[in-house]
Amino acid sequence: MQFGIFTVGDVTPDPTTGRTPSERERIKAMVAIAQKAEEVGLDVFATGEHHNPPFVPSSPTTMLGWIAAKTERIILSTSTTLITTNDPVKIAEDFAMLQHLADGRVDVMLGRGNTGPVYPWFGKDIRDGISLAVENYALLRRLWREEVVDWEGRFRTPLQSFTSTPRPMDDVPPFVWHGSIRSPEIAEQAAYYGDGFFHNNIFWPADHTKRMIELYRARYAHYGHGTAEQAIVGLGGQVFMRRNSQDAVREFRPYFDNAPVYGHGPSLEEFTAQTPLTVGTPEQVIEKTLGFRDYAGDYQRQLFLVDHAGLPLKTVLEQIDLLGEEVVPVLRREFAKNRPADVPDAPTHASLLAAREAGAAAVQA
Repeated sequence: MQFGIFTVGDVTPDPTTGRTPSERERIKAMVAIAQKAEEVGLDVFATGEHHNPPFVPSSPTTMLGWIAAKTERIILSTSTTLITTNDPVKIAEDFAMLQHLADGRVDVMLGRGNTGPVYPWFGKDIRDGISLAVENYALLRRLWREEVVDWEGRFRTPLQSFTSTPRPMDDVPPFVWHGSIRSPEIAEQAAYYGDGFFHNNIFWPADHTKRMIELYRARYAHYGHGTAEQAIVGLGGQVFMRRNSQDAVREFRPYFDNAPVYGHGPSLEEFTAQTPLTVGTPEQVIEKTLGFRDYAGDYQRQLFLVDHAGLPLKTVLEQIDLLGEEVVPVLRREFAKNRPADVPDAPTHASLLAAREAGAAAVQA
């Protein structure tokens, strides 16, 4: 099972000091967070994509390419690439280039994002959101898998004898996660292609997450990719830890109360009771995260959000240290217990390449 960090890249004032970091500081902090994640033994670093203040990650592959040069092992991903407003030709090119630079340590999470105005900014209509996600991904798959593509659709100009360059590394496209919180159509899309489904459940109660994942698993099996239990599932999570739970709550409360995403809404206590947010000790994080399996089944990827709401970099790095030293080792061990042998690990470039070669050998035999 893979464990990692995802960031939304917000530039938010620290409510305890009133200081707002510069965009440069925030970008550099995200790089430091990725390096720390690798240092402590985490598996994945993922960045979001936003094109509006107060967020900075408008060019994820640029950032991930820089991080690739500064790391050796960690998988580099997105925690949403906007399949709706990006040109699928450019996605194909950018992520294939990143694949080569990172020696295959790349996958991608596709989604529609949560900022409605981004659609007209890029010449699209938000009412076409689902249709754009379906059509653009169908083209993206072909661009990665076919040397020459002739294509005509509804939302972009036709392609005639087009070859996307560079080609995917080893002719193995990056593994794709389809990220969605509330859209069954996206769970269906992930299941249809046999791709991964990432439910970023950080704002949602367990019963909603359970329904979405069960839908994806059932449809994955329906399309013949394996059993429902073999479907590839990822989940989000939010944590803030201190050795003493009261200290964690006291320190995190002003950040929670003033956060752009959920400040001035439910209380911290209400939010932690109803969603995956855990504010407390490492042991409490372990206990709550292990409980995700009760409604999601055996899953493949767990990403944590730790750097939002104006938290200073020093505090964030302390959180990652606690994850790497005290939380994730226990989660790895406990999640491995009683895990059925036929439940797959999260795909990597190496595993996808090995599967392709094994299939080719079987055909030749």
